[in-house]
Amino acid sequence: MDSIDVQNQPLLSTQKSAMSDDNLLQQLGYKQELNRSLSAIANFAVTFSIISVLTGLTTMFNMGLTYGGPVTMVYGWPIVGIMTMMVGLSMAEICSAFPTSGGLYFWSAKLCGNHWGPFASWLTGWFNIVGQWAVTTSVDYSLAQLIQVIILLSTGGKNGGGYEASKYVVMGLHGGLLLIHALLNSLPISWLSFLGQLSAAWNVAGVFVLMILVPLVAKERASAEFVFTHFNTDNGEGIKSIVYIFVLGLLMSQYTILGYDASAHMTEETKDAAKNGPKGIISAIVISIIVGWGYIVGITFSVTDIPYLLSSENDAGGYAIAEVFYLAFKSRYGSGTGGIICLCVVAVAVFFCGMSSMTSNSR
Repeated sequence: MDSIDVQNQPLLSTQKSAMSDDNLLQQLGYKQELNRSLSAIANFAVTFSIISVLTGLTTMFNMGLTYGGPVTMVYGWPIVGIMTMMVGLSMAEICSAFPTSGGLYFWSAKLCGNHWGPFASWLTGWFNIVGQWAVTTSVDYSLAQLIQVIILLSTGGKNGGGYEASKYVVMGLHGGLLLIHALLNSLPISWLSFLGQLSAAWNVAGVFVLMILVPLVAKERASAEFVFTHFNTDNGEGIKSIVYIFVLGLLMSQYTILGYDASAHMTEETKDAAKNGPKGIISAIVISIIVGWGYIVGITFSVTDIPYLLSSENDAGGYAIAEVFYLAFKSRYGSGTGGIICLCVVAVAVFFCGMSSMTSNSR
């Protein structure tokens, strides 16, 4: 009998957890609608995929280089990361008390009481959903632009007469990507859970490969002094204020570390949600801060000529980080194919990010 009890202990523990999750929702006046099948890792993976260091830092690299350059990127990232962590810790605490898929708007209703609750909930809900729409469409539009750059470089680059897609083609790609992500989000949650965990692994592996490979391959590398002390004030906008330039450059980091509320939106589908939802929020932010800083430093060591990287006349048409990858391999091997492959690694990460963003959005 004792051996049977030991063998059944994990099952009994899972059943107890599921019952407590359902009971908590009932106490909150919230009816369980979605299938509760996600593990702590699966919950984390969705959020980490939306933050997606490869997506945000790659697609916003031009912003960081233009406004402040290395100093803004290297020091701005931990500043934004610490501030985001403060918000994330607060959200995690509230999530542990109210683990519902509604997330922020439900929290607002409960925390503001009967008088202001409905208005606070309505206001928060609309801000949240509009932000979700903006993030999802922004990620997929960034992917459409990245695909256009990959095609341009694959056909010879701008100086080699490569194919430059028109804005109508880019918008067509954008619409197609949104449709594909909509279809993927029609699959069972078990499929999305697997894809989310694959995405998290891809992001981590991709960051470490690129941050080591690109500066290692590049023949010309920046000095440590340039990476950690150079502040770019030549932004082409006539902005001279160092403080204002630095703040504008922070948009690269701020755009990247967002979407961590996804763990809250997935709690109704997560086992032991009161613990695993908050863990998903905090762990996704912490790991993103660490690997993101490594990615920024590693890639910045490959930056040597900021004006050229930002010039619309270079091979990548002004897409700075694509030009960094392309030149690194071209200078070493006479061909930029390796750089194009690196961009494809990023493109897969951006695709996963768009998929996970729509998953959170749909909740």
